[in-house]
Amino acid sequence: MNKSKIFGSMLIIAGTTIGAGMLALPLAASGLGFGMASVIMLLIWSLMTYTALLMIEVHQHAPIDATLHTLAHKLLGRKGQVIASFSMMFLFYALCAAYIAGGGEQMHSKLTSWFGLELPMQAGAVIFTLLIGAVVAIGTRSVDLINRSLFSLKLIALVVMLFLLLPHVSVENLVELPVHQGLVLASLPVIFTSFGFHGSIPSVVRYLGKDTKALRWIIVVGSSLPLMVYVLWMLASQGVLPQQELMASQSLNGFIGSLSRMLENPMIASAVSIFADLALATSFLGVSLGLFDFISDLLKRSAKPSHRLQVGLVTFLPPLGFALFYPQGFITALGYAAFALVILAVFLPVAMVAAQRKQLGIEGYRVKGGNLGLAAATLAGVLIISVQLMQMFNLLPSVG
Repeated sequence: MNKSKIFGSMLIIAGTTIGAGMLALPLAASGLGFGMASVIMLLIWSLMTYTALLMIEVHQHAPIDATLHTLAHKLLGRKGQVIASFSMMFLFYALCAAYIAGGGEQMHSKLTSWFGLELPMQAGAVIFTLLIGAVVAIGTRSVDLINRSLFSLKLIALVVMLFLLLPHVSVENLVELPVHQGLVLASLPVIFTSFGFHGSIPSVVRYLGKDTKALRWIIVVGSSLPLMVYVLWMLASQGVLPQQELMASQSLNGFIGSLSRMLENPMIASAVSIFADLALATSFLGVSLGLFDFISDLLKRSAKPSHRLQVGLVTFLPPLGFALFYPQGFITALGYAAFALVILAVFLPVAMVAAQRKQLGIEGYRVKGGNLGLAAATLAGVLIISVQLMQMFNLLPSVG
């Protein structure tokens, strides 16, 4: 197995996971305290890594180019395929639209401030989409190479942020307990969504081949990197700002402003802004790659340049259109993204593995845990959806 491909695949998983949403984690967990937030992140990481390994178990008995669309049809029939396809497209189109809206705004800002260009706001979204779309349309190899560079720069920006923040961490801030227990439940959907990378698994399998041992290693290491980064980020942010001040920061800009004022260092705002730009680009690359391969399978298109162009148009034009004309609509839709992610990342892997084990018995690689593990994952998914429903009906506060 090509070690370079293994390393690149790990970074695709990690880069897809560590997105701009990471910056909302301190706000989502502001009322929890560092200890409780770390425990919840560890539990959700365990859940998401477990269900990702279930996907590897499913892929070992499928064609190398199989996507969730074909896997669901094979194991769950037409109804399962429809549910999988709708959930995938809803989640990925919503994420892509949000990334285009955010990335386009940042692109427009950079073009006007750096080059003095007077461009309409929509031009930034179009240019950002064309750049990422071209990389994805060329193929997974190009995503791998570009993602490595962006991920490396993102890590540098992250190290700079932590270097500026960690010396100011207060133990007193870190040992604060949850303000009230309802916030523990309320934080689950936001933290859960921050660990979502499952849509990129079929693309990684297609890129690497069905080397189950290598794929398991990629999943575990690739998902562990975000966990470590998130814990360090929470240590820095929750350790610097007192819990009450963190809870009073209603937005990302307010949060960055609070950090800059407390530490009297404008470099922090610059480091966070650069990190946000890079996080947005790597997340968009990973998510749009998964959507591109999914649509390619859905439309039965080959790797010919003309077919890849067609798939690229179907992949990028709808979210670009919504980001240009209805940005608030899709930002609102992101509030319901956890529903689709629970279906894609928990319920479908559990259902497909249960069906496959029934058909094939003990043949091939099997994730440890048996039926108890499948039941525990299902209950966790039900809990997250229940919390989301309670937030919709204002029975729990919404956070993040």
